[in-house]
Amino acid sequence: MDYGIAFPSYIDAWREAAAAEAAGFTHAWFFDSQLIYSDVYATMALAAEHTSRIKLGTLVSIPSNRLSAVTASAIATINYLAPGRVILGLGTGYTGRNTMGLPAVTVKDFREHTQQVRGLLQGEEVLIREGDRERWIRLLHPDRGDFINIEDHIPIYLAANGPRALAATGELADGWVTGALTPNLAEGFEAIRVASASAGRSTDRPYTVGLTSGCVLRDGESLTSPRVVERVGPNALPGLHAMWESHYGPGANLGITDPDAAAAFHRYIVEYGDARGSQPDRRYLDVHTGHMVFLKPGEEQFISEASIGATLTGNPAQIIERLEEMEAAGIDNVAIACTNAAGARDLIADFGSEVIAKRSTT
Repeated sequence: MDYGIAFPSYIDAWREAAAAEAAGFTHAWFFDSQLIYSDVYATMALAAEHTSRIKLGTLVSIPSNRLSAVTASAIATINYLAPGRVILGLGTGYTGRNTMGLPAVTVKDFREHTQQVRGLLQGEEVLIREGDRERWIRLLHPDRGDFINIEDHIPIYLAANGPRALAATGELADGWVTGALTPNLAEGFEAIRVASASAGRSTDRPYTVGLTSGCVLRDGESLTSPRVVERVGPNALPGLHAMWESHYGPGANLGITDPDAAAAFHRYIVEYGDARGSQPDRRYLDVHTGHMVFLKPGEEQFISEASIGATLTGNPAQIIERLEEMEAAGIDNVAIACTNAAGARDLIADFGSEVIAKRSTT
């Protein structure tokens, strides 16, 4: 199994990326959410300059944030800095869309963006559209050695859960991004296999990245100890944010529903927003403040043993056992999200010494 750390893209994450490389992590992943974090590609550029072995990938870049040509140029620039160490993860968008009061992009647009970026990274001419205009474009100077690197292959991984996005993964992608602890991995693999076969591609199981968060418990700690909640809570809560979106917000195409949980959170967020003078038509800004970074005052009431337990949190033996189960189920790369630099340092030190080192010697 490969081990990844997933960073909220703070610009100095290169320091922790270098530490993760030294601790045995194989991958550093970077979130793309323009209203929450630093720019993902600027953050990756610095990480590329300060590391030498660890692979660097977006988790995941969102089509509507950039033209396909901009995405291709950006990731090919990182590949110039870190030849052969770069992965482009693409997704339809959650935080990067919902923070702007928008739903995820359509699978049609997602597929088209993926096709265009893939073609550009293969040195091909691709057709783009702007309104009623259609134009053929290509990366004009890939061989000058000054700008980009598309000679070293850049794998494209797609984040997908629904049937049409899974079909796009089978037809277009080099790898699959999903939840590390999702119960329907087998169904996803089968959907991808069928789509791959229809497209005349290899039907081997795709390289699969499982995203989760987690914390190695220290002596005397429980799932709801303050340090654990601080480290994992912000990444355990976005599911509730998604439920709120499905029932009350503009990002209602996520398919994650729970009326009772959404109503409880809505009552909280109305009080939270009213106390700050927020306008009711902008509640989504209140909901996503702190999203996957910190807990707003009062949000800790929604964190439970069950929500923390759904992450990769436990003592070293428990985590190792769950990793073995995930590996047996088909996860090739566990990507563990942190929330800030301090949390990243904790995760790197504890996971590196108590999990990676121990698994590598067994």
